[in-house]
Amino acid sequence: MSFEITGKLVVKYNTVQRSETFKTREFVIEKSDDINGRVINNYIKFQSVQDRTAIVDKFNEGENVKVYFNIKGTRWEKDGKVNYITNLDAWRMESVMPGGAAPGTDRMPDYNTSQAPASQDGGDDLPF
Repeated sequence: MSFEITGKLVVKYNTVQRSETFKTREFVIEKSDDINGRVINNYIKFQSVQDRTAIVDKFNEGENVKVYFNIKGTRWEKDGKVNYITNLDAWRMESVMPGGAAPGTDRMPDYNTSQAPASQDGGDDLPF
């Protein structure tokens, strides 16, 4: 299941190489909600992994963004103690106009759903 949230990008962390084959990057957005005339600010930390670590590169701190993410949960046990870890796994970001206007264009293609651009002449560009 996929989720989305809009907020202001407040922190971008460097990419961390966790192992020879696995890397992560974290970033934080600020989400402000007006609850009965009182503004509540929430700071939400996301992670992106592998080839998605670059999704935050083209955005500046202070910019309004929409983040698409999945919720991942892990059960971790060590020395007989069980702990549960929840990650907000970001996989796409878009620029958003201040005030919650419609999002702009994607800054990184969504590899799961992107399609090749249509040919200019309407013909088939396939070499076979």
